[in-house]
Amino acid sequence: MTNTNTSRSPVDVDAATLKLLAYCRENGWAGHDPYDALNSRLFTAGSPLNRRIPRLAATQILKRLSINVRPLLGIPKTQNPKALALFLSALIRLRRIGEEDHRELEQLIAVMIERLSELRSTGIACSCWGYSFPWQTRTHVVPSGTPNLVCTAFVANALLDAYDYLGDRRCLSMASSAAEYISKELYWSEGSKASFAYPLPSMRSEVHNANFLAAALLSRVHSCNGNREVLAPALEVARYSATKQRPDGSWFYGETASQRWIDNFHTGYNLCALRDLSRYAGTTEFDDVIRRGFDFYRSHFFCADGSVRYFHDKTYPIDIHSVAQSIITLLRFRDVDSQNLQLAESVLSWALRHMWSDRGYFYYRVLRSHTNRISYMRWSQAWMLLAMVTLLEASNAERVENIGMRLEEVAR
Repeated sequence: MTNTNTSRSPVDVDAATLKLLAYCRENGWAGHDPYDALNSRLFTAGSPLNRRIPRLAATQILKRLSINVRPLLGIPKTQNPKALALFLSALIRLRRIGEEDHRELEQLIAVMIERLSELRSTGIACSCWGYSFPWQTRTHVVPSGTPNLVCTAFVANALLDAYDYLGDRRCLSMASSAAEYISKELYWSEGSKASFAYPLPSMRSEVHNANFLAAALLSRVHSCNGNREVLAPALEVARYSATKQRPDGSWFYGETASQRWIDNFHTGYNLCALRDLSRYAGTTEFDDVIRRGFDFYRSHFFCADGSVRYFHDKTYPIDIHSVAQSIITLLRFRDVDSQNLQLAESVLSWALRHMWSDRGYFYYRVLRSHTNRISYMRWSQAWMLLAMVTLLEASNAERVENIGMRLEEVAR
């Protein structure tokens, strides 16, 4: 399945990683987003367009346009807490593998932590985070900055990365507070069902990637601070969503009739989160679920040329977020398949040939008829920076391991 002829050298990955990092820094870590249409002045309070149908239509139209008309609509570039969280995790990994100037990276890490502290949602006792734009679901509008589970989970995990690396207890405190918010404000159960509310606390949804992401975070917080109160709902919800795995190993996005699709990056979220949950909770009960899920993922989302599918049964669109999550998921499961590192390199090589701009950023999507070359900071650049740094980290680890094996052979 892997086309080894497409792999680029580690030097090319190094150069692209640092060029992307420079691009993100030059733009102040801020940018547009596929879903930020409602940041337009056309949707201010009192506007006749500020209704459900126009909001849905505007979001879908702008997401699909291949020309970025957002500046004309007064949509500003913003710093998104989820993007900053991905940047923080990437910067910590860069620091660990010795890329760039150490002091400069440490300053950037400190800036990210401080900015995430400043951007926490207001009016709520616990630490939690939301997106930098309002967004319209099928039934509800979610105001800008309103906390949601997925954004909060990614921010809290990045803060735990910082805590693990720096020992900064303020980061642990914010992550622990986020776990309290999720376990107390978002957890719900009814009969055989157990889930975390998403995207709003009032919505009794059954969205599996949200469930697994929250469960993994709660188990990680438990492993850091010993709080067993957050572990019980984590395991209960994870067990429920695990039962919704389909016979072929896949999951639908959610359990309502409008959520019956299977896609790349949400499946990747499920698998990585289940692995983290198992690790931090010290359990093997999900091993078979994880194995069957990864078998499905590996066999349905990767093409022979290194490109990746968004949906399990369609070639297009080829989406940069799916590219990034594919690399991350493959590397998280390196112990399962020895070819995963090589395949991750092939995926990145394809993206560098087909979705990379010489200006130092990644395009949004490759479609059957054309390429959408818009730069999105959260959806594209933050995810790809984390994916490339994760690949560099894995490649370095393999080189060190290979050197160690050769030294052992010489010693023998």
